[in-house]
Amino acid sequence: MIYKPYHYQSYATQWIIDKKKSALFLEMGMGKSVSTLTAILELMYDYFDVAKVLVIAPLRVASTTWEEEVEKWDHLKDLRISKVLGGEKQRVAALYKKADIYIINRENVTWLVNWFDADWPFDMVVIDELSSFKSSKAQRFKSLKKVRPFIKRLVGLTGTPAPNGLIDLWPQIYLLDGGERLGKTVTGYREKFFLPDKRNQMIVYTWKLKDGAEDTIYERLSDICVSMKAKDYLELPERMDNVIPVELPKKAKEQYDRLEKELILSIEDADVLAGSAAVLANKLL
Repeated sequence: MIYKPYHYQSYATQWIIDKKKSALFLEMGMGKSVSTLTAILELMYDYFDVAKVLVIAPLRVASTTWEEEVEKWDHLKDLRISKVLGGEKQRVAALYKKADIYIINRENVTWLVNWFDADWPFDMVVIDELSSFKSSKAQRFKSLKKVRPFIKRLVGLTGTPAPNGLIDLWPQIYLLDGGERLGKTVTGYREKFFLPDKRNQMIVYTWKLKDGAEDTIYERLSDICVSMKAKDYLELPERMDNVIPVELPKKAKEQYDRLEKELILSIEDADVLAGSAAVLANKLL
């Protein structure tokens, strides 16, 4: 398929090219992957700025999404992919396969860092779902922090950078800039921008922003992070509802009604159990 990027996708690609450390906070469906792959292609074969790229992603995404994007678009067809997945034997073989982009699931980041140690070979790292590195206590954060000095370019991708509030941002941004913008420690970040909220004596459960802190944080990140919402950029047609009635067989209808009423249904050797209204709706579907 011929790639005809929207203006915001071209902007996102150039954003990555122009910056050694960058983050794309783009909502789902806005083309984070293809924008990043296009940037990798240019950095590798036009600018000769990077030689070996690592993509860290959730397992399902690492297994399918990135390879599918490369296969989908004509301009990416020359990029060579190696998926560092499966058992250790398969992962090691994939690491030593000649490729441009190596893709690993985030659960194996610590294994990868330990495997290479000071011989870290990846000069560019892309973290797909940067928000999965929101805990500075997690081993994957500590491991990536260890090899951060060996990484020439780092890109973070996510649609939800702060799912529980801006308190989650510090570890993610630290991986990008080493504490340049939000401070060298999470404690310092909290003290500077937040006040204790819900607490039990000395134990603080939640934090609230100080007056003006939100704008200050955004300003400090504005040179490396770009945020876009789908509603502001995607031009979608009005939704069309096409309702197709389906008549269930008598037995299936009886089972459907029983599950809807009793929230539990025995089918052969298994039980279908719905613990809430939301679960029930999905089970009925």
